[in-house]
Formats: sequence, C-alpha cells, structure tokens
Amino acid sequence: MPSMKSSVGRVRLVGMIEGISFILLMGVGMPLKYMAGNEIMVKLTGMPHGILFLLLCWFIMQAWAEKRLSFGLSCLTFLAALIPFGPFIIDHWLKKWDVAA
Repeated sequence: MPSMKSSVGRVRLVGMIEGISFILLMGVGMPLKYMAGNEIMVKLTGMPHGILFLLLCWFIMQAWAEKRLSFGLSCLTFLAALIPFGPFIIDHWLKKWDVAA
C-alpha cells in the first residue's frame, strides 16, 4: 500500500482509489442508468469520482512541482486517469519513482 508521506505515494494512493471509483461509475453506474433506467449509482459515484479526479490532478501537479515526477510521467499519469484501469497500469512506473525519490 502506498504511503501518504511522499508526494508520489499520494499520487499512487489517490490514483488507485480514483481508479476504483471510475470502474464503479463506468462498470456499474452507467449500465444501470442506461439499461435499467436506475440513476442512483451514477449519483452516488459521480460526485466522489469527480472530487477524487481533481485531488489526483492536484497531487500530480504537486509531485511534479517538487521534482518528484518528471513532466512526461506527470502527463502520462494524468492521461492514464482518463481511461479505465489506467491508474493501475501506470502505478508500476510510479512505484519505481517513489522508491527512487
């Protein structure tokens, strides 16, 4: 489990939580909304996902500003957050940077 002590650790931890919220939103909430006409899951997961995404963006910028992440890896981490399972894929590289920092 990533640590909240380092800026890269915060990116990794929030990225994982944001990734789970994105999968819940896209994998459960959206199908329920459009196939079953039930919007409750979208309402329950949409706002927390949005807040987590903004928090992830903040932590990415913070890690880059502290020179804990390169500009390229910061951009890749942001782009990974836009696709399902992306934060879990990019975590492999973030873990290497967290150990190196």
